[in-house]
Amino acid sequence: MKKVKSKKKSKVLNNTFVDTIVAQATATGCGGVGIIRVSGSATTSIVKAVIGKIPQPRYADLAKFLDASNSVIDHGLVLFFPGPNSFTGEDVVEFHGHGGAVVLDRLLQRILGLGARLARPGEFSERAFLNGKLDLTQAEAVADLVSASSVQAASSAIKSLQGDFSKLVFAVAAQIMELRTYIEAEIDFTEEEIEFLTSEKISTTINEVLQQITSIKIKAVQGSLLRDGVSVVIAGKPNVGKSSLLNYFCGHDSAIVTDIPGTTRDLLKEYINLDGLPLHIIDTAGIRVSSDVIEQEGVNRAWLAINSADFILLVTDSDDVDLAPYDKLLDKIVIVRNKIDQDAMKPKEDVVDNIKTVYVSVKEQQGLNLLEKEIKQRAGFKTTSEGVFSARRRHLDALQQTEECLEQAITCANNNQPAELLAEELRMAQNYLGVITGEVYTEDLLDRIFSEFCVGK
Repeated sequence: MKKVKSKKKSKVLNNTFVDTIVAQATATGCGGVGIIRVSGSATTSIVKAVIGKIPQPRYADLAKFLDASNSVIDHGLVLFFPGPNSFTGEDVVEFHGHGGAVVLDRLLQRILGLGARLARPGEFSERAFLNGKLDLTQAEAVADLVSASSVQAASSAIKSLQGDFSKLVFAVAAQIMELRTYIEAEIDFTEEEIEFLTSEKISTTINEVLQQITSIKIKAVQGSLLRDGVSVVIAGKPNVGKSSLLNYFCGHDSAIVTDIPGTTRDLLKEYINLDGLPLHIIDTAGIRVSSDVIEQEGVNRAWLAINSADFILLVTDSDDVDLAPYDKLLDKIVIVRNKIDQDAMKPKEDVVDNIKTVYVSVKEQQGLNLLEKEIKQRAGFKTTSEGVFSARRRHLDALQQTEECLEQAITCANNNQPAELLAEELRMAQNYLGVITGEVYTEDLLDRIFSEFCVGK
């Protein structure tokens, strides 16, 4: 596998990083335990200088942590993992001491003085990837597990970390590679008496691969939803119950609710979890023409949020809804007909011109279960996470590009186009799958992925 080199990264020689990195692996602030992690070629000399010996591998060793003058900084446990049998594939040591900020900083400065440098965000996981200890989806799953906002999200991240996603991708890539072998053999040995695959057989094989890609995409979409959630904007005219709806979702009074039109001037943003689905909910200023400069700015910001939302809850307190301002956003809209208690109406759902209306009373909490169901359905979310692995937008894009290449390959086969074109489409499909697992990568891709990690991971 190609190693990435840049001025910002460690130089790599014969699968060994030249420099040694260090970072605090536990959260900043006071705590019962604080961990300092070190990885690299100077690890053994550093740990020997700090505790006076090289500890027994993979055993917790109680020791004193010494500064340059042999004064005690702290005492705690030391765990030593010689490479290649470590997380990064290099020599790794962890100092488990007390979690005070001053104590940890003293230990960190001591290790820096012994020749280590501060790790960049995600650099431990990046080294694990570059040293072949993890593929790229597994490395990303480390960050997803740390940032998981629900039990379902954590469960899906564990599945990716264990390689569930990668195994499926590798299996499909192997099938494409096998088919490529036959096609390229036909190109290279056209004069030989070899029985080649028929176009029907090629199309059938590719269709089978496409079915597997579709199955992977279904799980990946769920994993992406568990990780990223959806952006939902609550919009509508003043005093129709937008802020009350936000407060219902939040479970507390996040927004001020009054009978005075224009109470909400700015965007109110809340992050909630709906049966495992992360929702980024934004309450907006009431959409109307106003001479109030501040309110008008709130309306402008509301439109910015509306246009960038995954979908829109358009709240109204009457059956007369003006959809003209939302003409280009109709596919994103769910109409929420609020205050049905005032009109002696019952909760229900209705569809007119492909636009769903959910009849609710936020005040009396009637019909809101129907609205929650519609949100999950609109997002394509399933409450069960069985078989779902953590996935990201880039994975979905790569799977989509793989599908497009395979479909083009079927067209080549069915139309008896040159075998070279068919082989090229299969090669590109295989490369897109390689981007998912990291068999194919660029320096920019790694920078983008690992920069999102916390320091120490």
